[in-house]
Amino acid sequence: ICTTRIVAGVGVPQVSAIANVASALMGSGIPLIADGGIRYSGDIAKAIAAGASTVMVGSLLAGTDEAPGEVELFQGRAYKSYRGMGSLGAMAQREGSSDRYFQDASAGAEKLVPEGVEGRVPCKGPLSGIVHQMMGGLRAAMGYTGCASIED
Repeated sequence: ICTTRIVAGVGVPQVSAIANVASALMGSGIPLIADGGIRYSGDIAKAIAAGASTVMVGSLLAGTDEAPGEVELFQGRAYKSYRGMGSLGAMAQREGSSDRYFQDASAGAEKLVPEGVEGRVPCKGPLSGIVHQMMGGLRAAMGYTGCASIED
């Protein structure tokens, strides 16, 4: 759950970022991984169409049976905890992600400037159902646009 654009005031919309990087990488053989903004199968299709080789789908898979974390009951519903790598909890861990955000975790948690938040996501059941829906949406997008393969 990223808040970098809010905290740092830096960033561009995800599809624009993918298209810009894909253009810069053209012909280099370096794969482009879209990270962020993927909520629906259509977002995967747009990322691939914009030039991504693959996508990160952490928030889509959070809350599945296979995702790590304890199930918490809140107001009669089941949830799992979810946090972005830029969250205070992730950066403050001994082997945390603070170096990824150019911050010194040894200075103490009060000195860290988080670029992500922690939250709860509803339990979603087995991973297989989510993956099936994402694949179905991507296949539908490919059919509507006349693409026989991802490369198309």
